Amino acid sequence: MPRTVIAIIGAGSGCFSIGLVRDLCLTPGLAGSTVRFMDIDVPRLDAAHALAERYARELGADLRLEKTLDRGRALDGADFVIDTALTEPHAMLRAGWDIARRYGFRFGGSYHVMYDEAFWVNFHQLRFFESLTEDILRLCPDAWHLCVANPVVAGVTHLARKYPQAKLVGLCHGYAEIHAVAKQLGLPREGLSYEIPGVNHFVWLRRGSAGGHDLLARLDEWIADESERHWRENGPAGTLSRMRIELYRRHGVLAIGDTASWSGAAWPWWYHDDPATEAHLAADPAVGWNDYFAGVERNARRLQEIRSDPAVRVTDEFPPDRTDELMIPLVESIACDIPRTLTVNVLNKGFLVPGIPEDFEVEVPARVDGTGVRGLPTSGLPGSLLPHVLRDRVAPVEMELEAYRTGRRDLLAELVLMDRWAPGIAETERFVDEILAMPGHEDMAAHYRNGPRGGRGGSA
Repeated sequence: MPRTVIAIIGAGSGCFSIGLVRDLCLTPGLAGSTVRFMDIDVPRLDAAHALAERYARELGADLRLEKTLDRGRALDGADFVIDTALTEPHAMLRAGWDIARRYGFRFGGSYHVMYDEAFWVNFHQLRFFESLTEDILRLCPDAWHLCVANPVVAGVTHLARKYPQAKLVGLCHGYAEIHAVAKQLGLPREGLSYEIPGVNHFVWLRRGSAGGHDLLARLDEWIADESERHWRENGPAGTLSRMRIELYRRHGVLAIGDTASWSGAAWPWWYHDDPATEAHLAADPAVGWNDYFAGVERNARRLQEIRSDPAVRVTDEFPPDRTDELMIPLVESIACDIPRTLTVNVLNKGFLVPGIPEDFEVEVPARVDGTGVRGLPTSGLPGSLLPHVLRDRVAPVEMELEAYRTGRRDLLAELVLMDRWAPGIAETERFVDEILAMPGHEDMAAHYRNGPRGGRGGSA
């Protein structure tokens, strides 16, 4: 039985840490593992660790749960490093959104401004990703680095290019919406199989089956027989929303996870172009984000209440059922050599998703076992969607990474100009300057100090 060492960086999220420990407790093959909780926020770290210890104790799990403020101590000799850290607090994200609104930016198709992958958040995340990866390569070079924190698409692309020797894999729980799709279609979860290729937060159900039924054929039946009644009774939002079904009719594949969801980057932007269309599709991102932030605060308060009351059984609040997160299944597959097919984010080596650049992140099924993680070829995206993903996801991330690599402020402005809601060049430059002037962004302002290179018509 392996004595696996797992380091969780950014472990102060109580709900996330409880979910991870819950999955560990339900994975006998990882009994005896050491889990190192690391965060720089003492109260959050203490709370998450205390709740996790209570949870494991209530289930009688054989786990050694440690906590530390020292990242080096957490990483030393680790077999797996799970990065969940968010270095820019939600308050800074929302303050940037307030500035953006004054310049005319709005939710809907705005990946790098009105979304939680805003460029001012991503800068700090990319810097942290680099620092963490360099520490991993120094202190535990054989460890697998599980990048769970956003931005997964930019993070995996950047890190895999810069540190090709790192054992890096990105994970996102968006794929798990396939379970809700099957349930709404009246199909069993057992035996569910699927292919959901794309790039992170732009993934589509290409094919699947459950209980001997073809998922897309059953979806066609649901659309014909049940969709209008469902929307009448429940509203047009949800897993099988009006917007997703309209996109399915256009492209023949079903949007999954954050793709075409309520989130600020809800694609495509033209479904948010006027209030009547947005209301018809029930895709108002402002409502979704307000509910999300309220839920985060509510969960934090509840976790503090549970921690303060030793009479509460943590397992009553969080029943011991497996989550849909893939961290622990991936850890078990590698540590215990248990072959599985899991949905991962890796570079597109071998063109696993045809049409996407080979050195760019893709989300694909992968074979995971004791030898590691091997992405599997997919049938890719329909020809009608490929131009959209190249324009709306690949191209902006490439611009963002080039601006980050060169420190060119003008390229940062060009990234913002790729946004559907961007004003003219002068207003966009003023917006970028105002974001860079925010308290706490001094290092970002210093980084983005270079101008164009190469003279008129020259290259970088």
